[in-house]
Amino acid sequence: MDDKIVCGLCPNACSLSEGQTGACRGRKRSGGKIVPINYGCVTSAALDPIEKKPLKHFHPGGFILSVGSFGCNLHCPFCQNFEISQSGMELPHQPVTAEALAETAREMADKPPGNLGVAFTYNEPLIGYEFVLDTSKLLKNLGLFSVLVSNGMISEEYWRALLPYIDAANIDLKGWRQEFYDWCGGDLATVKRNIALAAGKIHIEVTTLIIPGKNDSVEDMKEEASWLASLSPEIPLHISRYFPRWRSDIPETPVGKIMELAGTAGEYLKYVYKGNC
Repeated sequence: MDDKIVCGLCPNACSLSEGQTGACRGRKRSGGKIVPINYGCVTSAALDPIEKKPLKHFHPGGFILSVGSFGCNLHCPFCQNFEISQSGMELPHQPVTAEALAETAREMADKPPGNLGVAFTYNEPLIGYEFVLDTSKLLKNLGLFSVLVSNGMISEEYWRALLPYIDAANIDLKGWRQEFYDWCGGDLATVKRNIALAAGKIHIEVTTLIIPGKNDSVEDMKEEASWLASLSPEIPLHISRYFPRWRSDIPETPVGKIMELAGTAGEYLKYVYKGNC
């Protein structure tokens, strides 16, 4: 009899048989337990301006070592980074230890143009939770920052345990309706809860990619911006323009729609930014 084990890291709660990989492609049942097979597997790395994350209000003008792995626990048909987010172990990658990554970040901090720390980005970093946690602990001891660019789809227990070691995050609030998250394979309530938990504990900014006919209503933006303002009207919101990618052939977002929604959000929030325009 094959007694399956549930991976509790995120709301997907994948029930896995021995040797089976979860829907995120980054976690697997092996030896009777759930293990992160993408631990220390780096597929992308770059020294980026912090504003590119995007984080407009966290040490502006600085640079940060950005690293990504593979896999994601969402399957957004419009994914902008699908080449790595929807791949698994087959994707070429470079193994690195948490210690080596933290030391590289420290060395880069001492050289021009400087380095704030490490941003875990490109794919969904939280499916590689253990590597993020291990590295972030080391970075904190070195006086460097840990940054997340995440979809926020993580169980509360894990999120609360990670937050003390994270300094800043940009979280995708992909849409304001569960119907939109059904399209992506996610859970809106989880993302909202995690944004609320992070607000006031770390520096947080939020991004919403606007897709015509899917999440572009003024009423939705009013509700989203009003809710964010209830946490803090100073939370920066990035309203970004979509372009067709991966499995989505929906036409690109009109610039005028981004302007309209930014104006709506600006009625509630102090800082609203227009992206990809």
